[in-house]
Amino acid sequence: MSFNTQWQQQDWFELQLQSRNFSTAQVHTALHKPRLTLSDLQALLSPAALPLLPVLATKAQQLTRQRFGHSVQFYAPLYLSNLCANECTYCGFSLSQKVKRRTLNLAEIEQECRAVKALGIDQVLLVTGEHERKVGIDYFCDVLPLVRRYFSSVQLEVQPLSSAEYVRLKHLGVDAVMLYQETYNAAAYQQYHLKGKKSDIHWRLDAPDRVGQAGIDKIGLGILLGLSDWRTDAIMLAQHLQYLQKHYWQCRFSLSVPRIRPCSGGNEVVNPISDKELIQLICAFRLFAPELEISLSTRESAIFRQHVVPLAITSVSAGSKTQPGGYSVEPQNLEQFSIDDNRAPAEVAKALMQQGLQPVWKDWDSFLGR
Repeated sequence: MSFNTQWQQQDWFELQLQSRNFSTAQVHTALHKPRLTLSDLQALLSPAALPLLPVLATKAQQLTRQRFGHSVQFYAPLYLSNLCANECTYCGFSLSQKVKRRTLNLAEIEQECRAVKALGIDQVLLVTGEHERKVGIDYFCDVLPLVRRYFSSVQLEVQPLSSAEYVRLKHLGVDAVMLYQETYNAAAYQQYHLKGKKSDIHWRLDAPDRVGQAGIDKIGLGILLGLSDWRTDAIMLAQHLQYLQKHYWQCRFSLSVPRIRPCSGGNEVVNPISDKELIQLICAFRLFAPELEISLSTRESAIFRQHVVPLAITSVSAGSKTQPGGYSVEPQNLEQFSIDDNRAPAEVAKALMQQGLQPVWKDWDSFLGR
């Protein structure tokens, strides 16, 4: 049974009610278990767990240090294009947005690579809008050999592709693919994704399977906080993670839980999540999946990141630009969303070292293999 089939059998509203129906005693029980079930995770995500956040955070920090030591990996997003054929109400790249569109050519990409490399970054996340015809597999195949010359680790956050296309990208050096479901709530998904291939929730749900089938080393999962009830989305994401870990055990997995940020034409957030609740979510996932890599981007403020990174985070972006050409040209009106932590990578690294953490600029050398 695919996860898509499993997901269709879930009752969103029943899960939503369950997520609020836990006692303090059940939270204490979950906190002291060596390995959590989905029900235990629900308890740690419930309102009853919020008063016990200091205990949850302390245990999450202990598990993080045990599994990952004191290291925190650094990466930067490199936006190649803001062309997009989708209509998503929360995104500055959305089809109807009246912004200047730009797709970087190879010379411009090399200029960006040099600028990112000069920041000390050696792990890059390639990002584009979703436009199959102009920014599709052929474009990625042209771009990757150039980018691999500059960076030891290359990750991809683009539209879902076929298994055969992921195989091609693996052979060209893609180490990880990030595929965020945004929300597992079918009604909300349709409400926010109005046009384009992204409106097909089933194609997106099946995409991590295709990445696993291609044998790519790491699969990144995530939800966009603010689109729907975050507790229910988190439980469905945990179900998805368990399914993928069982079927693609040779892969590593990472988690990202970004909050909606202001963007051109963006709507008001109708399902907000507080700072304390976001910390609760991150720490609960650390207890649920101690081996899971968890990232925290520059969407969050410098103060928030300074407090949360030592608890459960294994990778952070730094010095991020969310527009094509942002590192070397600084064009106007091309951002996907506004960032909140504007510190340079060196400044972020210095702050983390003062907290006893070790910034990792390079994950591995290609000659060692993967």
